[in-house]
Amino acid sequence: MIVGTSCKAAGSFRKIPARNYSRSPRILPCGDTGISVEFGNAIDPQINAEVRRLFQTLGTARHPGILGLIPTYRALFIEYDPWECSFERLVLLVEDAIKAGVEPSVPDTPVIHIPVCYGDEYGPDLDELAAYHQMPVAEVIELHRRPVYTVYMIGFTPGFPYLGGLDARLVTPRKKEPRGRVPAGSVGIADRQTGIYSTDSPGGWQIIGRTPVKLFDLTRTEPFLLKAGDRVRFTPIAKEAFESG
Repeated sequence: MIVGTSCKAAGSFRKIPARNYSRSPRILPCGDTGISVEFGNAIDPQINAEVRRLFQTLGTARHPGILGLIPTYRALFIEYDPWECSFERLVLLVEDAIKAGVEPSVPDTPVIHIPVCYGDEYGPDLDELAAYHQMPVAEVIELHRRPVYTVYMIGFTPGFPYLGGLDARLVTPRKKEPRGRVPAGSVGIADRQTGIYSTDSPGGWQIIGRTPVKLFDLTRTEPFLLKAGDRVRFTPIAKEAFESG
């Protein structure tokens, strides 16, 4: 494991004694009350699994002084109270948690099926995206609905899931001109990712469909429908099914 001097990786690094890690993560201080534990620099299932292992291990342990844990594609951000847990102590906790979390691996979660109405007013970019890839619309839908996606992280807006596992044949750049408003439930593609807009918001993803499912709802006990590590598969539905609920 390597400890850095700033969140932007500026300055030199010093090594902490190795303890048979499956990877060599890097710890970067983020101000006075946060650190980022980085396992890599790519969108990779194995890297993200390491992030989720550390997230689960620290979350279960509930160490005094750790205030919050935010998993991302390749790193875990840890917010802490330096009056209860010093930086040095936190580094040791992270070391022990990584060692404890290497085995067993993070188990697969049940697949969550998300209904999607593709095309028409619900997917205004579907035809253009199909033309961009020189394939029929039906093939685009089939390629998009077929994989089981992993929720790599939640971000951008409350409950917005970044999903990894998009078929390489559907990799598409973001729109050159973002929309001022994308309706909640819109399903889009941006580069190698697909995602679901959890609220009405601006955005530049290529919108190919929409789901009637609410991903963010403050009336629920748990407002977020999805969390990092969940697995998702899209199920095409007709316009009548979408409008009925």
